[in-house]
Order: sequence, then structure tokens, then C-alpha cells
Amino acid sequence: MTRRLVYLSLTAVVFFSAFPLYFSVVVASSDTSALSGARLLPGTHLWDNVVRVFDTVPFGTAMLNSVLVSCAITASVVLFSTLAGFAFARLRFRGRTAFLVFVVGTMMVPTQLGIIPLYILMARIEWTDSLRAVVVPALVNAFGVFFMTQYLSEALPKELLEAGRMDGCSTQRLFWHVVLPVARPAASVLGMLTFLAAWNDYFWPLVVLSSPENHTVQVTLSQLRSGYVTDYALSLTGTVLATLPLLVVFGLLGKQLIGGIMQGAVKG
Repeated sequence: MTRRLVYLSLTAVVFFSAFPLYFSVVVASSDTSALSGARLLPGTHLWDNVVRVFDTVPFGTAMLNSVLVSCAITASVVLFSTLAGFAFARLRFRGRTAFLVFVVGTMMVPTQLGIIPLYILMARIEWTDSLRAVVVPALVNAFGVFFMTQYLSEALPKELLEAGRMDGCSTQRLFWHVVLPVARPAASVLGMLTFLAAWNDYFWPLVVLSSPENHTVQVTLSQLRSGYVTDYALSLTGTVLATLPLLVVFGLLGKQLIGGIMQGAVKG
């Protein structure tokens, strides 16, 4: 009875989680009248709405910009966070605790407080209306450093590093050949979370990017809803298209994500 209740609860969670995406597909494959009735089956206008999205805004360019920005930010955050996490977790140097406390303390500062000085800085170095202004400030973040530090403190045995040093490995070789394989599950989780955050970022790209050819996908999606009367079929078609890369990323990293969760559960 308990197992059946668990399965019913999980089924309900999956249903309520997936239904908004399914309904978005229903509306995206129909016209705006789908919202005025109880339509639950996809229509036949999906391709027409996709064509309208690309005709209305430079959606392909926006998707490419978001892919470039999100991939660059994700690769940088994972690399630098793993490097810093390894240093804070297993290397001994003066001021290690103070530096870690300072990094964690920056997480308490709201992001919105830094928008104005960051924009002034970007204007002075003439990076406004450039994808560099979106990528460079996000190359590393405090959450990633803290997350990898906590993970490597538990998952990386000191004996493994000592064995590597006895074999003649330098610190750099230890990182590439010992630390990275151990950190792979956590790096996959951090990479997925970082890609999701970078892909969904709206406020800072809206502030610093002005040309349509430099807009990211979230800024372009807002243009689909900027008319006097909102075309929900058009805007939800764009939303569905913008969700596809996230599903691809989850499909590629899902196995590592589940493996990391199961590994943490076994250790717990």
C-alpha cells in the first residue's frame, strides 16, 4: 500500500510538472483561440507558428547568441569553480579560510545592486552592446566555488592525492588526472545549473544589449509579447523553441546528475 501511494504521488508530481510544457505545445500548435476553450490536444498550426516566430523577430540569431553565451559561461564556471574548490578543499595556504568566507559572503549581496556599477564599467571599456559584456562578468561565481569546495572536501580522499604525489605528479597533473575524474558528477550538476541560469538570464542582457542582432533568446522572447494585444500562440511557440536546448542539456547530463545524486545518497 505504501509503495502504491509513493508511485501515485510521483505520477502526480510528474503530471503537474510536465503539464505546463505540454499545454505550451498545445497552444503553440494552435491559434490564439486555444486559450479560450478547453483544448487539450495539439493542433495543426505548429509549423506555421514557428515560421511566424522567425519572421517576426531574429529568433535564430538570438538562439545562437544564447548558445554561445551559455556554453562559454558554463565551461568557465565549471573549470574555475573546480580549480578553486580543489584549492580550498585540499591545498593548504595562508588565508584559506578567510578567502573562502569572503567568497561565500558575496553570495549575500543581491545581484541587482551591482547592475549600475557594472554597466558603468562596461561603458568605460566600450563593451556595451556586446556579448562580451554578458559573458565576462559571469565567468566564475561564488556558488560554484562553494559547491565544488564542499563536494571535493568529502569526495576527494587525501590518500589519493598523496599517492599521486608519491608517483611524481605535480599539482597541475593531480588536478587534471585525479581531481577532475572525481569531480565529474558534481561538475555535471554545476554545469547544468549554470547553463540553465545563463540561458534564462534576462535582466542583465536586457540592460547591456541594445542591438537586435546581439540579443539573447530571453530578450527576444519578450519582444514577441510586446504588442498591444498578446499573441499567445506566437509567444508560446517561441517559448517551446527556447526550451528545446534545455531539454537537450538535461538529456546529455541527466545520467551524470542522477549518478551524482545516488553517490551522495550512498555516502549519506
